[in-house]
Amino acid sequence: MKKNNIDVIFQKEINQKFSFNSEVAAVFDDMATRSIPYYRDNIHLISQILKSKKINSLCDMGCSTGNLLLELSQNLSDVRLSGIDNSSSMLDIAKAKAKAYGANINFIQADILDFDFNFDVVISNYTLQFIRPINRENLLLKIYNSLPKNGIFILSEKLISNNKWLDKELIDIYHNFKKEQGYSNTEISKKREALENILIPYTQEENIALLKKVGFGSVEMIFRFANFATFIAIKE
Repeated sequence: MKKNNIDVIFQKEINQKFSFNSEVAAVFDDMATRSIPYYRDNIHLISQILKSKKINSLCDMGCSTGNLLLELSQNLSDVRLSGIDNSSSMLDIAKAKAKAYGANINFIQADILDFDFNFDVVISNYTLQFIRPINRENLLLKIYNSLPKNGIFILSEKLISNNKWLDKELIDIYHNFKKEQGYSNTEISKKREALENILIPYTQEENIALLKKVGFGSVEMIFRFANFATFIAIKE
């Protein structure tokens, strides 16, 4: 990996809140792999789960640089794959990667709050946590109503815990993971500060309750490590 693709953003002073700008887009693949436990493994898990499902269309909302869609393109044949993101910098990289891999993926620059979904499967891979809580239920309801019967919504999210002791322990485990990936205590602290009130996590129970509230009959957690989890919700 080239040096300029390594995430060193928080080694310097940051005077603004976190955003998915061109600077972040340039190092996003390194950032995601080093900041999200089992990032690649979870993408592979999602791909394997969907492999045997008859699907005509799939959307990754908040697709960033297209890592999930590239994995899916290797395992899902004859499926219309689309990625939505509001960051042109992310989409430029996603399009270049798809072209390099010969993957047929439709990338759309749009705000997911305004987008009209029309897919068999919608995936939110660490995206919903960046949506303001006041907007989450309406977004999920819109997605639920757009899905066909037996349609699938997959949600990966960072979590918080109801128990303060457990929450602290899981955060410590996560910070140790990041240190093992080469991040310094200063970088970890600066990024956490930059993400404050930008990334707003829910508890495991709150995520499941919200998915069921909008109508999903079957909701299962298919992955969890410390304070990161993936849920699959099926419209019955």
